Amino acid sequence: MDEILKGLQRVYFGNTLQNYLVALAVVVAGIVFIRLVRKGTVKYLRKWAEKTEGTLDDFLVSVLEQNLLPIFNLGFLYLGMRYLNLSEKIDHILNVLYGIVITWFAVRIILRLIRHSLENYADKQPDPEAKKRELRGLSAIIKLLIWSLALIFLLSNLGYNVTGIVAGLGIGGIAIALAAQAILGDLFSYFVILFDKPFEVGDFITVDDKKGTIEKIGLKTTRVRSLTGELIIIGNTNLTGARVHNFKQLERRRVAFMLTVTYDTPPQKLEQIPAMIRNIIEGREFITFDRAHLMAFASSSLNFEVVYFVENPDFLIHMDQQQSIYLEILKIFEAEGIEFAFPTQTMHEPKKKEKCQNPNID
Repeated sequence: MDEILKGLQRVYFGNTLQNYLVALAVVVAGIVFIRLVRKGTVKYLRKWAEKTEGTLDDFLVSVLEQNLLPIFNLGFLYLGMRYLNLSEKIDHILNVLYGIVITWFAVRIILRLIRHSLENYADKQPDPEAKKRELRGLSAIIKLLIWSLALIFLLSNLGYNVTGIVAGLGIGGIAIALAAQAILGDLFSYFVILFDKPFEVGDFITVDDKKGTIEKIGLKTTRVRSLTGELIIIGNTNLTGARVHNFKQLERRRVAFMLTVTYDTPPQKLEQIPAMIRNIIEGREFITFDRAHLMAFASSSLNFEVVYFVENPDFLIHMDQQQSIYLEILKIFEAEGIEFAFPTQTMHEPKKKEKCQNPNID
């Protein structure tokens, strides 16, 4: 027994054998504990999370298994190493390594939490996949910002003076901002588009004289596919500063058109025209009749104004119904003998002056 105790007190590389055994026991106990937690608690939590409807519990179990348990393993390893007498240089190296690994795991957890929140937000939108594509730019900026802050935090905890770095980043940031005002303007406009939602991917818009469907909303530019097929690239600042007509938000479309008939049309027929138009338009799918009136006495026609609403934003439905209405009007006017008017001019010849028969009168 005494020989065993003496053997435990033997020194190897500055530590007794007993210190090595205690350190190893702490590490092994930690590994066993983590394995038991993984096979018991985590397994139970995973089955429980699969039975619930939400995704938050699944996310938390995933973070516990993939991020927190490795941190606990690292903690037991660090605790075991504390039982050893290490040189100042080795101790400093280990502290640096521990700080880097812990910071890496912490950033991963934060980024996963942010990504999960953004994905949940996108899943609640009408077009989740399009919204996720829009949020990729925001995710990249957040990732860059968090990693930058994590690096400064790590350097500060390792004893480095980060005041100069922060000041340099501030001055450099001002210089970059002044040199890239247009780029930053487009970047801020991207966030305006992202959160204010004047339009989304898939919307048909009109900007000034440009028309097309939104294909992609980037950090600096938005890509619009025009009706003729070419891709129009517009800066985000130009979009937020312009009047944008978003036709996807159109819930009902007002249609007004003019019918012109000749002055030769009998009054009895003129009185019947509004009722004819009403009968043609009323009862159609997605169509609400508004009015039909004799509106004006024009120079060469009697003008009727007709107004109805299309209760569907689909442009194809609007055009199909409009075509059908026009064709029905042509048929009924032809059957009733009502003629459409077109611009005409009637020329009258001046009367000839009669020759005087009395010779005494000039």
